[in-house]
Order: sequence, then structure tokens, then C-alpha cells
Amino acid sequence: MLSDDVRADLAERLAVAERDRVPIEPLTNHYADIDVVDAYEIQLLNIRQRLASGAKVVGHKVGLSSLAMQQMMGVDEPDYGHLLSDMVCTEEEPVDTARYCFPRVEVELGFILGADLPGEDCTEEDVIAGTVAIAPAIELIDSRIQDWKIKLADTISDNASSAGYVLGKQRVAPGDLDIKGIDAVLTRNGERIAEGRSDAVLGDPVIAVAWLARKVASFGVRLKAGDIVLPGSCTRAIDARPGDDFLAEFAGLGSVSLQFK
Repeated sequence: MLSDDVRADLAERLAVAERDRVPIEPLTNHYADIDVVDAYEIQLLNIRQRLASGAKVVGHKVGLSSLAMQQMMGVDEPDYGHLLSDMVCTEEEPVDTARYCFPRVEVELGFILGADLPGEDCTEEDVIAGTVAIAPAIELIDSRIQDWKIKLADTISDNASSAGYVLGKQRVAPGDLDIKGIDAVLTRNGERIAEGRSDAVLGDPVIAVAWLARKVASFGVRLKAGDIVLPGSCTRAIDARPGDDFLAEFAGLGSVSLQFK
């Protein structure tokens, strides 16, 4: 494990990289022994700093929720990051691409919680009972690490590579959907570029939300009513460029769009 001073130094490097839009070398290039605990503590240092500056936690995102990504990273469970109030995007206002280092979009379901979820013993049934609605979502991901050359500790330290998100207007009760059987299509500037299905997320996105509730409980955190949870992408991540206009359409759930300038 790294010392507190080293963790603080690495957190500051990531914060400066995000602020200045100047990506840095992978943390793991210089600290090969950095572990998952170190990485989450580094993430939390920057989250606490942003909260002190006025941001609020509005939810969490799950990453590495597909078998292919876990195999690529050499891990057997997902990771997570925080969604903050200063990360909210809207369908009406284009995103300034210059605010980011290497922006990409992912197609996701958005779980909107209507009740607090249990912690260490949270089940899939608890997630369904505690979710007031599912919404179409796009997550804006970014890496403050050069060229997305990340290992597990790099992305966890970097808030699981999260940068923003947008929810579509549609809201559907979880009982009115086959949550693991939702087909999704992503178009960019009218061209179909990616497609997938919600069961790409651990076989069922509900499993990812339950995992998250149990995982954050180990850090003294609970998923609460009003929180938004993004459980992982139904499709591969797509690079976002100035002028891109993305539209994600979900069978039975509506659509969500995100524009870049």
C-alpha cells in the first residue's frame, strides 16, 4: 500500500490533469505496487475536494461490468466512481469537447432510486424494490491518463474514468420492463455506429446495482433515495468529437441525446 503522502500527490496530479486538460502518464508506470485500496482512496481524496468546493454526490457509476472488459483488465469484479452535481449534462445544451482530454460516450440504463438500498446484504430484489424508475442514459467518460492507457488502479483512481452523464425524459417502472432484455442502438450524426443489449452488463444490470450497494457499504457509503446509478454500458465506448450528435434509442424505454461542440 502507498503512503498517505504518495496518495495525496497522485490525487493532485489527476486533479491538475482534469483542470488543465493535460493528461498524465499512467500512475501504474511509476507505482507498480498500487492496489485497489490505494486507488479508491485516491479517488475519494479528489471527490472530497470537489465536495468542499460545492459539488454534491448525486449517484454512482459502475465500470468494468462486461466480461470482456474484466478479462482485459485481469479482474473478476467491476469498479465504481462517483456522479457529482457538476457532471450533469443536458440534451438541450451541447457539451464543450475542449473541457475534456479524451471524451467518449457509453449507452446505459439509468436507475433512479426511490428508497435507500441496504448495504452489505443488498440483493437484486432489494434493487428492484428500491428503484422508482429506469431512464435512458448516456455516460460521458474521459481519461486523465494519456491515450486511455489504463490499468485497473489508473481508472479507479481517476473516478472510474467518469466525467458526465445525461438522462433522457422517459421514465419506466422496473416492473414494466424486461431489464436484462432491452435492445439499444447508438447513432452518431445519423449513422448507426453501435448496438447492444442490457444483458451485456453482468447478464443483468440489476446485478451491477446490487454489487455497487454492497461494495460502497465497505467504505461506509449507502445508495440513497434520489440517487442515480449507471450500471455499465450496453455497447462499446465511442469517441466524441466536436460537432458529433449522439442519439441512444432503447426498445421500450425511449431515447436520449447528447451533442458536442
